[in-house]
Amino acid sequence: MTILTKKFNTKYTTAPFSKIQNKDFKESFIQLIASSKEEINQIIINTENPTFENTIEALDFTGNQLDRVSSIFFNLNSAETSEEMQKIAQEVSPLLTEFSNDITLNEDLFKKVKAVYDSKESLELSIEQQTLLDKKYKGFVRNGALLNEEQKKKLREIDTQLAKLKLTFGENVLAETNNYQLHITNEEDLKGLPEGAKEAAASLAKSKELEGWVFTLDFPSYLPFVTYVENRALRKEISIAAGKKAFQNNQFDNQNNVKEIVRLRHERATLLGYPTHAHFVLEERMAQNPEKVITFLNDLLDKAKPAAEKEFAELTVFAKELDGINQLEKWDGAYYSEKLKQKLFNLDDEKLKPYFKLENVLKGAFTIAEKLYGITFKEVFDIDKYHEDVQTFEVLDFEGNLVSIFYTDFFPRKGKRNGAWMTSYKSQWIKDGINERPHISNVCNFTPPTPTKPSLLTFNEVTTLFHEFGHGLHGMLANTTYPSLSGTSVYWDFVELPSQVMENWCYEPEALALFAKHYVTGEIIPQEYIEKIKESASFLEGIATMRQLSFGLLDMAYHGKVQTIKDVKSFEENAFENTKLYPDVAENCMSTSFSHIFQGGYSSGYYSYKWAEVLDADAFTYFQENGIFNKEVATKFKENILSKGGTEHPMTLYKKFRGQEPKPEALLKRAGLIE
Repeated sequence: MTILTKKFNTKYTTAPFSKIQNKDFKESFIQLIASSKEEINQIIINTENPTFENTIEALDFTGNQLDRVSSIFFNLNSAETSEEMQKIAQEVSPLLTEFSNDITLNEDLFKKVKAVYDSKESLELSIEQQTLLDKKYKGFVRNGALLNEEQKKKLREIDTQLAKLKLTFGENVLAETNNYQLHITNEEDLKGLPEGAKEAAASLAKSKELEGWVFTLDFPSYLPFVTYVENRALRKEISIAAGKKAFQNNQFDNQNNVKEIVRLRHERATLLGYPTHAHFVLEERMAQNPEKVITFLNDLLDKAKPAAEKEFAELTVFAKELDGINQLEKWDGAYYSEKLKQKLFNLDDEKLKPYFKLENVLKGAFTIAEKLYGITFKEVFDIDKYHEDVQTFEVLDFEGNLVSIFYTDFFPRKGKRNGAWMTSYKSQWIKDGINERPHISNVCNFTPPTPTKPSLLTFNEVTTLFHEFGHGLHGMLANTTYPSLSGTSVYWDFVELPSQVMENWCYEPEALALFAKHYVTGEIIPQEYIEKIKESASFLEGIATMRQLSFGLLDMAYHGKVQTIKDVKSFEENAFENTKLYPDVAENCMSTSFSHIFQGGYSSGYYSYKWAEVLDADAFTYFQENGIFNKEVATKFKENILSKGGTEHPMTLYKKFRGQEPKPEALLKRAGLIE
């Protein structure tokens, strides 16, 4: 027995991070897989006729502690990893894949599930129970329950290989990110760089016992460099370094991993009777099939492309006038966009950052959630955490009942992957009359405080915080019976609605007045800045839309057609052909570090960011029509979207909230792509 194999004896049964040792994990996984198998065996050997309660419901509540330990381990492997953790991940991932296959390929268990499914017309099930029954039955069929023994064996082999390949892909990207640094000793080379970014780079150099300044491929270090540094050659150097991650024919090269992941996914889909991996994935999405996704992306492309080409031409003219640049390259994009933005709106991040102290922005997000959904956030210091940067909060309703535990982890460090994400350490469910409340976490990589300044966020980081907090609310406000339908367990092209809709409050004067206060003077952000933020919201939106569409189309090229990929780079170039604005960079390849689709869960799903933007623009229009803090609209959103998880079809839930299907016009109007 280890500390992980039994119920945690902690406040709210939170994860006992400080008491967990890496050596506990593998042993715990082995023990918990065994005990979960025994729970499943009890369902199989039950001599009573299969019922919803003794089969479907029982199955959903099995392996509870295994799920918790898995979430702890894999979340730590993203936020606080080490070579030892990565080695354990490579060892336990195949065990978990095998266990998952042991369930879905178990004929005796499937017979019981099928018996309940076949009699569903005669059962008096609630909508949530019907959804769970459908999900369980499909879960078996989509994972090979109808295959013969030889095919099942093949499926197990594919799943084991894929689990390992995805881990390796992510480890390679992290290694390449950590292996690069740009060390600068001549201050003249940093001309244009804001003081805050310079100070952070000096602090990083000092921590590495180096003179001068150090820049890395971590976003808070990389982005200010390519946005502000006047030295074009250095912008080019770091930009190329970022673009060639895992594309250097070294031990961390991901080209073969990309090819192999795509090949195995296709093989798996055809084994299960689907034309492609995208057909398999999209069956369980609002979009339904690849044809619909490609039509959706191309329709948006038709509307965005003229705007993007016009914007790019204007940016090119501007760069030529300013610096005599004849051809804009990728390392020029952020730099001249920022310069043009400053010229047009007299607004830059350095003017705005003093108004966006991290603590104030977080408090602002909390206040907005309180106004909308009636919950409060109280920082507590008696809940264990895995790193000193982590903060812990009790989330309470107005009666003082616990809604959720909320963890935040905001700064970059060596063992933490890039990006921002929401995750869960414990799901929500109701059993034996007890509503088990969730433990939710937001992890980001924001500019850390320096010896002279607190953490001051760029406006982009402000919207990122709100985005992840929106996902967090989806998890925190969950209120379903079954764990597998709870919180963010929804169709993938619906999961971004709560996160993306939350970003809209960052542009509203009424909301900004709550938290955008100068960190020294306490002055609320001037109205003229707010107007400029709103005006500039659709600045170069055509280019930004083209970029997102290019990623969605690349994803569909890999997963929505049958093909052999001989060369990853040329395959990618071909997929980008219709969305290309900048000249290609021979040394760079995006696919080899496209973690969303090759490590995360976005394969055949990258389009969902744009899909959810249609939903969020339409949803926020409803708020705007009635007041952005309108209690009635907020309650409808909470009760029909945030608390319902995956208990009903997303479009049904959306229509219950909105009273109609979403209209794409709201997005196109907001983006300034139509009048």
